[in-house]
Amino acid sequence: MGKETLINYPELWNRLSSYLKSIGRMSARPVLLLYYVMTSKETPWKDKAAIFGTLAYLVLPVDLLDSKRLPVLGWLDEITSLAVAIRKMSKYITPEMEVRADAQLNAWFGDAVETTV
Repeated sequence: MGKETLINYPELWNRLSSYLKSIGRMSARPVLLLYYVMTSKETPWKDKAAIFGTLAYLVLPVDLLDSKRLPVLGWLDEITSLAVAIRKMSKYITPEMEVRADAQLNAWFGDAVETTV
């Protein structure tokens, strides 16, 4: 009998995938990294719960500030929650997770375009 989890990872992945494809490569990378940290066996359950809350807030239709009524402020709550989560969880991000995130982004958006200054 396998270990049961409270989080339905396949369903969360389906919702995240749709959301991430709509927001673009640069915005999707930190969210993907958070997802990979959350699914890691090394991440403590308290941190997984915090990440889940952040990701759920991004993909669920409930907002503290409505982006349709307050265009700039409406995105501020999502950006803030994501920034706080990335800052707190960055200690768990491994090089393997970064490679995995970049590979997924390449699958969705094509290879990254290098820019020269």
